[in-house]
Amino acid sequence: MVLNHSDLHHVVIVGGGFGGLYAAQKLAKAPVRVTLIDKRNFHVFQPLLYQVATGGLSPADISSPLRALLSKNKNTEVLMAEVTNIDPQRQTVKLRYREIEYDSLILATGVTHKYFTNDWEQNAPGLKTIENALEIRRRVFIAFESAEKESNPEKRKDWLTFVLVGGGPAGVELAGALAELAHGTLKEDFRHIDTSQAQIILLQSPDRILPAYPPHLSGEAQTSLEKLGVTVKTGVRVTDITSQSVTYRQGTTLEKIRTRTILWTAGMKASPMANLLAQCAEAKLDSQGRVMVEPDFNLSKYPNIFVIGDLAHYTDAQGKTLPGTAPVAMQEGEYVARFIRNGLQKRPLAPFKYVDWGNLAVIGKHKAVVDMGWLQLSGFLAWFVWLFIHVFYLLEFDNKLIVMIQWVWSYMTKTKGARLITTPGQNPEIKLEDEYETVIYQPSSEVPHCLEVGNR
Repeated sequence: MVLNHSDLHHVVIVGGGFGGLYAAQKLAKAPVRVTLIDKRNFHVFQPLLYQVATGGLSPADISSPLRALLSKNKNTEVLMAEVTNIDPQRQTVKLRYREIEYDSLILATGVTHKYFTNDWEQNAPGLKTIENALEIRRRVFIAFESAEKESNPEKRKDWLTFVLVGGGPAGVELAGALAELAHGTLKEDFRHIDTSQAQIILLQSPDRILPAYPPHLSGEAQTSLEKLGVTVKTGVRVTDITSQSVTYRQGTTLEKIRTRTILWTAGMKASPMANLLAQCAEAKLDSQGRVMVEPDFNLSKYPNIFVIGDLAHYTDAQGKTLPGTAPVAMQEGEYVARFIRNGLQKRPLAPFKYVDWGNLAVIGKHKAVVDMGWLQLSGFLAWFVWLFIHVFYLLEFDNKLIVMIQWVWSYMTKTKGARLITTPGQNPEIKLEDEYETVIYQPSSEVPHCLEVGNR
């Protein structure tokens, strides 16, 4: 049964991340009816996921219920559901339990991790969701607890070796946080191990970390990481990952690192929604699986379907492809909302122009890099700018307040208060057998099937 409760123009938004949420908020007072659909009932401030992964913040500190965020938007309903099919001809999206008609459809389902082989995902979790962050936190602290109980020096060293694959902002921030955790926060907590002896190794395929930044800022970031005790290896390519080792190639030489904790902060690929659009709406995809969109973010054959955020491949007037960052998704969401609203009111809208506020990456306490084009900073001032901007963009006041209090407390006491080992549905186990491996979170890689138009 197809439900249609109003003659108002119906905007369906799939995805409650930055792009989808900002589009919904911008449509709050428009003469439309809005339905926002997401598989989870909350929005996550993804730039701070690494702090959840290292015990600095709790999941609720960086998350906000979607219903609470949109409760004052009287024209908006929120559905916790998963879109399984899209029929562009009939203008419907299919959920598991019903179909919903749309007049305009905004897709903002983001990206997921891209591995060279499927086997690696089990042994090297990525960092895109709350579940990812909790799984990384579990593995990190299980490693220290296992090392504390291990009497074999070689096996203890394996537990105290942490390897991160990928030297972009996520890898740099996570590596710095792990170094501060091991070499500072935990130093007095254990009796049989010296956590400051932990090795944090960052592997990067390009010849420098943070390749999107100017070379001198990348160099300063690497220097800051090395001062924290992180070993940075650039110009290397990972060739194999198992539950107990990482193998990489540097030039013609193969090297193997024995480790029990491997974290993936490298490549990304578009969510399965991109493949669904390619099947159902003849959308063109780029090499990363992102959807190629028109200047107004719609599809060439279906102008009432819009794709924004990390899911979209958008090329600006200068021929530059916009990066998959939160500010890009926010501005795209707001633009598409204005485009729909102005179209209904027969008012013209200026072409989209992205305002680049720059790139930021934090390396540790008092250490960050900021690239705003006209302003490039590193060190303490950059760290202060990073703190201010991240608190500013947190959506709810209580989140802003809690995060500020947590950061001040952590700064003064050098502690992290969310160092919990949690395993959903069961008690955590600590085993020392070599074959032991537990995977709590395995994102589904299943791609929804396209509806066959004409068979309905």
